[in-house]
Amino acid sequence: MERRLSGKKAASMAGALLALVLGAVLLKSESHSHANESKPQPSNPATATEQPSTTVELTPSQLGTIKIAPVGTYDFPLNKETVGNISFADDHSVQVFPSYQGKIIRCFAELGDQVKKGQPLYTIESPDLIQAESNLIGAAAALDLTSKELDRAKELDGNSGVSQREYEQAVSDQQTAEGALRAARDAVLVFGKSDTEMDQMIASRKIDPALVVLSPISGEVTGFDGPAGLLVQPGNPPAPFTVTNVSIKWMLAGVIESEIPLFHLEQPVEVKVMAYPDRIFHGTVSKIYASVDPDTHRATLRSEINDPHNELRPGMLANFIIHVRKPVEATAMPANGVVREADGTMTAWVTTDRRHFSQRVVKIGLRFNDHVEILDGLQPGELVVTDGAVFLSNMLEAPPSD
Repeated sequence: MERRLSGKKAASMAGALLALVLGAVLLKSESHSHANESKPQPSNPATATEQPSTTVELTPSQLGTIKIAPVGTYDFPLNKETVGNISFADDHSVQVFPSYQGKIIRCFAELGDQVKKGQPLYTIESPDLIQAESNLIGAAAALDLTSKELDRAKELDGNSGVSQREYEQAVSDQQTAEGALRAARDAVLVFGKSDTEMDQMIASRKIDPALVVLSPISGEVTGFDGPAGLLVQPGNPPAPFTVTNVSIKWMLAGVIESEIPLFHLEQPVEVKVMAYPDRIFHGTVSKIYASVDPDTHRATLRSEINDPHNELRPGMLANFIIHVRKPVEATAMPANGVVREADGTMTAWVTTDRRHFSQRVVKIGLRFNDHVEILDGLQPGELVVTDGAVFLSNMLEAPPSD
């Protein structure tokens, strides 16, 4: 009986020991499991970061805020823009000097006046003119005297009152006087005096000291520096008057030296100035200067601008668009449909069903008016958002609502 109880006791102790071992194993397993859960698990590179979707779906009300049109083609001219100044056209402007030295007596025009070719501008008292007119009056008197002597010799020659030698001398003197008078008239004619004026001087025996200086061209008086009493000389600045054809202006602008090969004579030019923001003045490239400024590395380009109403003023700051080449047809879309993203890339929104829109990276080129050239990313005929593209980009960047 005692041995039987000892066996039961041993069995009970063995069961308790087995339960203790199993409990320890389970406790260790559970501890290991919790330890694994607390450690970071290795991530799958393909699924670690979920990329945001580049497709959005618009509701019918949202569709009313955008415009959709197919990608097409557009003519893009190659233009170059630059800034320059307006000036008078030097080859249409004349400084009006007198032909001879003298003192200004009177002026007939003022700064800003419109004058015609041949119109008197001012008069000077010229010693050279006085001398020429004095010679004219003297030559006329000499011819009158020799003519009378010849007539008298002719009368006496018929009555044998003069010798042949005396008669021939009278003829020679009269012919010499005629030649001297012609030369004197030509000398006065150079000063601008007419035949009628010379005949009056000869008849009255009075000289006219006023040398009239005429305008060589039609235009506007753009320079005046000739008050009465001023002594003026040919070619000695400042000129008493400057007359300019103001219907043509010059544009002088600097272009980058690397772009010089793009410019040629007769290329069309469009000009805008701040005084007339809605106006475009047209002209052509007339000269490309040979030298380059060593400080700015720019060359001067000159264009002739048509200004029939004299609206442009010298010194005006102007923007110039030079059409370098003829327009080229290229794939294009409205510029409002292209969005510059934060990383600098350009994107457009494409759709096939006019409800779902996908963002696509594009490469752009030339811009003209409201269109932009598409170099890569789109094909003609694809439907794109032409207005409201920024709205779609903002929707893509907006955080999802709870």
